[in-house]
This record gives sequence, C-alpha cells and structure tokens, in this order.
Amino acid sequence: MQSILDEIDSKRSATATLCERLGVRSLALFGSATGPDWNADTSDLDFLVEFEPTAEGSIADRYLHLAEALESLFGRPVDLITSASIRNPYFRRSVELSRTVVYAA
Repeated sequence: MQSILDEIDSKRSATATLCERLGVRSLALFGSATGPDWNADTSDLDFLVEFEPTAEGSIADRYLHLAEALESLFGRPVDLITSASIRNPYFRRSVELSRTVVYAA
C-alpha cells in the first residue's frame, strides 16, 4: 500500500505547476499525514501555504483555488492555512515540528 508521502511525492510535478501558476512561495504538509496518526480512510491533508504577495490575482482567490485544486489532485479533503493565520504558539510549534516541504519557489 502506498503511503500518503509517496503519493504526494508522485504528484510533485503537478503540485509544483499548480503552485507556480498561483504564486505560491512555499507549501508544506503537516499534521497526521507526516506521522503515525495518518489514517488513509479518514484523514484529511493539512497544508501550510505562503503566497508571493506580488503575484497576479488576490490572495483570497488564489487561496480558494489552491484549496480546491489540492483536494482534486489528492482526492481527499484539504485544510489549508497560512503562517500568518496561526495565533496559538503551541499550535505553531506543532506545525513547525511536523511540517514537510512539498514545494518551495
């Protein structure tokens, strides 16, 4: 059985194309998908995104398009957050400890 990290790796080119088109500076996977709590039947994918502020289109439009495209690409629900939206320092630390870079411009 293919792990989710193998699946993400196999779709790295499509992910990079998507990120380039939407002005993504970096995209990282975090949470259960990066550790032993992953459940292929019930887990969603948690991504941390940072956008290029000068890219074409509003960040809100690019954010929504990226979330929808990632769900379509991986065939499962996606939670997409920005680093700036993380207010809780304990959650921020948890994200930083588990994150795996998927794309970097």
